Amino acid sequence: MSAMKSSGRFFTIGLVTSWYSSNIGVLLLNKYLLSNYGFKYPIFLTMCHMTACSLFSYIAIAWLKMVPMQTIRSGVQLMKISALSLIFCASVVSGNISLKYLPVSFNQAIGATTPFFTAVFAYLITFKREAWLTYATLIPVVTGVIIASGGEPSFHLFGFVMCVGATAARALKSVVQGILLSSEGEKLNSMNLLLYMAPIAVVLLLPATLLMEENVVGVTLALARDDIRIIWLLLFNSALAYFVNLTNFLVTKHTSALTLQVLGNAKGAVAVVISILIFRNPVSVTGMLGYSLTVMGVILYSEAKKRSK
Repeated sequence: MSAMKSSGRFFTIGLVTSWYSSNIGVLLLNKYLLSNYGFKYPIFLTMCHMTACSLFSYIAIAWLKMVPMQTIRSGVQLMKISALSLIFCASVVSGNISLKYLPVSFNQAIGATTPFFTAVFAYLITFKREAWLTYATLIPVVTGVIIASGGEPSFHLFGFVMCVGATAARALKSVVQGILLSSEGEKLNSMNLLLYMAPIAVVLLLPATLLMEENVVGVTLALARDDIRIIWLLLFNSALAYFVNLTNFLVTKHTSALTLQVLGNAKGAVAVVISILIFRNPVSVTGMLGYSLTVMGVILYSEAKKRSK
């Protein structure tokens, strides 16, 4: 019994480590490719991610039987998944665009405001009201980002707008997903949802990258002739993007909701520290205080939500 407990603990630690590594790894690699390396094609990069997610999702579900395959039961359900995929694309593309202009540390500070946008969209779309205490905890969440913005040495307005848009779209997806796939017959686990969303995302992103990122394939091949590393970086980055979703599903399955919230809050802080150490972007005391206030607000929000249930 003791050996089983110990092996279970090591398994969970391994899962969480993989989840952290893949999440932070894909974020830092996106930043390196789009900003430091000079690969200026965020839509194409997102399409590579979605192509890998389509392929690996099919292998994981159809071949490896990691979870039972859930089928789409109607054209209406397919339309709902397509709508979610469109919001998902907007979120990921906007987030990747923002990484061209903003340091990862500031990107994560803005991303931490997701609960604020979730509460706003939940109220606007479903008229769902939270307790006043829950809304009060969102004040430090937003205030922290305002302070961090004022103290950010590398502030870029367009990057900031894109990052806020990505955060809002991520929150909108979670609210819309809860509405569209709420009936028992339409509920999909996250692995099956990705299996159907990712190919739709590729179909949506392909014309966008061809129209908005002129000659992206030709430029990528030209880059590869000069430096073959770009191909390996794109392949590894795309595989890592799927691994983020896989480990997120497994961590959710093998830990409690509370553990997941705590780990999620800590993950952003770890990403900030690692990114500053790697990219050496300048940070200010005001910026770090703002980010700390936002994280504290998110923790208080999670606690208030838990108590109101």
